[in-house]
Amino acid sequence: MKPLIEVKNLTIEFFLKNGKLRACDNVSFTIYKNEVLGVIGESGSGKSTLASGILNLVQAPGKITSGEVYYYDEDDKKVNLLELSTDEFNEYRWKEIATVFQAAQNALNPVLKIKEHFIETVLAHDPGRTVEDIIKKAEEVLRYVRLDTNVLEYYPHQLSGGMKQRVLIALSLVLDPKVILLDEPTTALDVITQWYILDLLKDIHERLGVTLIFLTHDISVISGVIDRIAVMYAGELVEFGEVADVFEEPSHPYTKGLLNAIPTLNDDVTQRKAIPGNPPNLTQEFNECKFSPRCSIFLAGECKGSREKTKVMYFVNDTKCTRCYEFAERLTTVKSEEGA
Repeated sequence: MKPLIEVKNLTIEFFLKNGKLRACDNVSFTIYKNEVLGVIGESGSGKSTLASGILNLVQAPGKITSGEVYYYDEDDKKVNLLELSTDEFNEYRWKEIATVFQAAQNALNPVLKIKEHFIETVLAHDPGRTVEDIIKKAEEVLRYVRLDTNVLEYYPHQLSGGMKQRVLIALSLVLDPKVILLDEPTTALDVITQWYILDLLKDIHERLGVTLIFLTHDISVISGVIDRIAVMYAGELVEFGEVADVFEEPSHPYTKGLLNAIPTLNDDVTQRKAIPGNPPNLTQEFNECKFSPRCSIFLAGECKGSREKTKVMYFVNDTKCTRCYEFAERLTTVKSEEGA
């Protein structure tokens, strides 16, 4: 598979009165062309900050303090997006990399018709286009999201929450981007509408070959759509791998805790357990593993929670890596014994 976006050692910090908060801590991973990636983690894990970093949209008091974000064009030439000026980045934003932000239903201007949103968006990035051409393209992408073209004449208040979300997905497609970041795309929608949105996104991916990146706390919603999964905790990437592999054999105690907390239709809900404790205060300095106060292995005295050892990721097989050195050692030892 060919790389599309490569994030290397990305660190994003917020400079506050009471200290420095590291919301994204030395994150590295590669997104491939035509894949569907899921970035999961609870609120405050750094998912949205990561998306802002990729788009170079981090606002004060936040700042990207280190790292690179490389984008690979059609000729496989890579460009460090973080070195571009605002005008230079605008050539990539929406044309190459589009986004649907969290709570996006509230992003539509209530006094503009839907067609005016399309016209404004396109002209902001491609001022040479005619209105007639823009409307024609808008009708095309609305059909992709299963909306009637009459919607162009509607105002936002005339649409349901699910219809607004589909309009914003259509807006993200209007300039034919190669990748779309979707930050909590099903939040505040009922279960049936959530399924419908995910189904049409899967259809768009298959028809257009666009790369999709889901950022969400709801692992159960996106599990049937994504190819690979990245798990974030306290600003760090703690596990990364193919979704089936991660679900069947999680290699980080946080991932295992998340999966154990998800209720299913066939089991006793009372047997599901939440992860004990709370996420750490990210303004503090860490002398041990960030997850150690909540980790069953650490609390059982089976791991020392070395901070130094958790500053890197460990491969447990060819496609999956973890930040938990104890889990990595156990899994690789078991596999070695099985192969002996």
